[in-house]
Amino acid sequence: MGTSPAPASVDLVALKERQRVAWGSGDYARVGVTLQIMAERLVEAAGVRAGQSILDVACGQGNAAIAGARRFAAATGVDYVAGLLDQGRERAAAEHLEVTFTEGDAERLPFPEASFDVALSTVGVMFAPDQERAAAELARVTRPGGTIGLASWTPDGAVGALFRTIGTYAPPPPQVRSPMLWGTPDRLRELFGDEVEWVALETRTFEFCYRSPEHFAEWFLTNYGPIHRLGGTLDEATRARFAADLAEVPKKFNRADDGTVLADGEYLEAIGIRR
Repeated sequence: MGTSPAPASVDLVALKERQRVAWGSGDYARVGVTLQIMAERLVEAAGVRAGQSILDVACGQGNAAIAGARRFAAATGVDYVAGLLDQGRERAAAEHLEVTFTEGDAERLPFPEASFDVALSTVGVMFAPDQERAAAELARVTRPGGTIGLASWTPDGAVGALFRTIGTYAPPPPQVRSPMLWGTPDRLRELFGDEVEWVALETRTFEFCYRSPEHFAEWFLTNYGPIHRLGGTLDEATRARFAADLAEVPKKFNRADDGTVLADGEYLEAIGIRR
């Protein structure tokens, strides 16, 4: 495992609580469900099969857990935002799928060692502030020979640009490393060390589809927890400037020529075997 924990000067407990509140604001599930295709791809790449026990870490409204349950795996989702878990339960019930949703912290997973055949996370665990601990927990709950599958935004992609824009209005603590580093092979190797053999590292794209760049900005300001919460702290003029800056993000990646947004969001799909 990596041996460089977050500096002691960072109050990770307080930071995590602020994150939890932020993710619980707005209506993240409305954004999260648009990413379902990433979970379907990840579950397929991880070779999830009927009867396997799988864990979706930092599951939000349960994209990967639901994708696994559709393949008749014994699926569990864990997240520290109770409201998102409730929405996951509603989604699973609507599809008559058996999924267990458990409240818990990605850095202190409430499961014994080697509990799961497959541990997954789609753009979830990457936001844990103590990256080393989160990686250690993923490895701990996965049985030897089991699979770890991650889908993580890359630093140079659209979401990396989005978070750099956020950072100009609310700079993150300088001691905490960027979550986008999970989207780089070197950082994954550093985090997991000899515990995981990465057998597939593929850069993929998710298509962000919106009516216009301004629609993209307002959608994220309304629904995406961290952006929604930040927007609520800004005065009217600053919020308008923030919205305009957010609208610039998809323009840099846009392939549409009709005024709409069809922007590539780059992410790393990583499949590893727990040693």
